[in-house]
Amino acid sequence: MGPQTPIDSHPVITTDMEIVTHLINDTIEFYKWTLTIADKRVEKWPLMDNPLPTLAISTSYLLFLWLGPKYMKNREPFQLRKTLIVYNFSMVFLNFFIFKELFMAARAASYSYICQPVDYSNDPNEVRVAGALWWYFVSKGIEYLDTVFFILRKKFNQVTFLHVYHHCTMFTLWWIGIKWVAGGQSFFGAHMNAAIHVLMYLYYGLASCGPKIQKYLWWKKYLTIIQMIQFHVTIGHTALSLYVNCDFPHWMHYSLICYAITFIILFGNFYYQTYRRQQPRRDTSSSKANKALSNGTLNGLSKAANGAVVTGSKEEKAQESSGRRKRKGRAKRD
Repeated sequence: MGPQTPIDSHPVITTDMEIVTHLINDTIEFYKWTLTIADKRVEKWPLMDNPLPTLAISTSYLLFLWLGPKYMKNREPFQLRKTLIVYNFSMVFLNFFIFKELFMAARAASYSYICQPVDYSNDPNEVRVAGALWWYFVSKGIEYLDTVFFILRKKFNQVTFLHVYHHCTMFTLWWIGIKWVAGGQSFFGAHMNAAIHVLMYLYYGLASCGPKIQKYLWWKKYLTIIQMIQFHVTIGHTALSLYVNCDFPHWMHYSLICYAITFIILFGNFYYQTYRRQQPRRDTSSSKANKALSNGTLNGLSKAANGAVVTGSKEEKAQESSGRRKRKGRAKRD
């Protein structure tokens, strides 16, 4: 019976190979069919001929996530202050341009915010919408630099699963959006997200200017709140489109709802961990001291003396008061 075992297993291997071969062939045939219904206006635009360039960029991004920290492990972090200022404010202008183009073109084309099918014609306003959406797709590729700068500055704690998931999926999935539905309902989420990114990169740009500006940036957590509101609005808008049976690919609607739900969960967890999670209280004095110190850090201050205010010693308060008077007098003389 032993010698017969390889002969018996051979048909099984052949069957498995046939299944894989059929699966690959069916996938290729399906992709060729989808190209027949793709948007002909964008097929000659950069990156849009086939998905390989987009997949190559995303793969390179993931490869850098693995190799970047290894490269920086025994090196000093880069400061990149001027680079970050230029990059963040450039992204402000790019996202404002995308928002403005989408808003103005959609308004000129009399777009509906409830149901707007894709118009594949060469109408100037429709081509303008498609062009703005293409720039939106490109901006998601440029945003890979967010992660690159984090790694080069050795801010590894910023490269979370949410960060990587958000960046990698947005760029990759929006290639599908531009390839098949560069217009219609697609404009709604893109122009809303572009407006939010104007505020987000404005925050990062101002934060890059240093501590003198950072102490006025108290509104970071509200950016997270606005982003979560955005995802709820997206789900509501998409559900309404399904309810009125809008002439837009329903599978895209359902996929968008599922995608938005993942962001609500991930951003909600980030908000809770960052702003709502309560630390265990050991005693009143240490709680007050930690609160004072955290407030100083949050506002961009480096005055560790905030913790001394709550020590309760009159002598320490007197010394601190005297020190403040001396510093004030010296500042005036300077």
